[in-house]
Amino acid sequence: MKLQLDRALVVEGKYDAARLAGVVEGTILTTDGFAIFKDKAMQALFRRMGRERGLILLTDSDAAGFRIRHFVTRIVGAEYVLQAYVPAIPGKEPRKPEPGREGLLGVEGIDNEKILSSLRTALAGAPQRQQPVSKREPILYSDLYEWGLSGRPDSAVFRREFLRRVGLPPRLSKKELLEVLNTLYTREALRQECEAARQAAKQP
Repeated sequence: MKLQLDRALVVEGKYDAARLAGVVEGTILTTDGFAIFKDKAMQALFRRMGRERGLILLTDSDAAGFRIRHFVTRIVGAEYVLQAYVPAIPGKEPRKPEPGREGLLGVEGIDNEKILSSLRTALAGAPQRQQPVSKREPILYSDLYEWGLSGRPDSAVFRREFLRRVGLPPRLSKKELLEVLNTLYTREALRQECEAARQAAKQP
């Protein structure tokens, strides 16, 4: 049974996210490795998600992982972040030809029980955050289609412009986009934002 998370879980890369999707139920965001250091839209998203829902950081146990952890904590604010740590275990992931620089398993290589233990430890004693999102009328995939953000011939161009307009990273997957929008907007507010973006796009 998956661990239900109200807070958004932040990991380093897509392989970590794919691995964690089988362990937890909730929003999973990635830093794209060191891309977070320069990507202002991603930084803004993490700040907004941190203030709305709170974050749990789960990075690798090597120096690079801690560098990312410290950076995200600093830009978001320590009061909005829970720290989850995986143990430093020697080894390499099967998909990699050789171990990393420090010879340690990354998050994707840690077994389920150790990951769950690290998350439960981080959550233990943390203040409960109010979650109004669940009480709202949810934004659905069908809404993204209806409002032109997905599934239409011009959706890619419109979605890219819409994300730029509202200050969100352009590389969000459709699943990430839906989860982020449900956190940051009510259904009606998002509909109005999409309509405003459509009208702005028609301006000469």
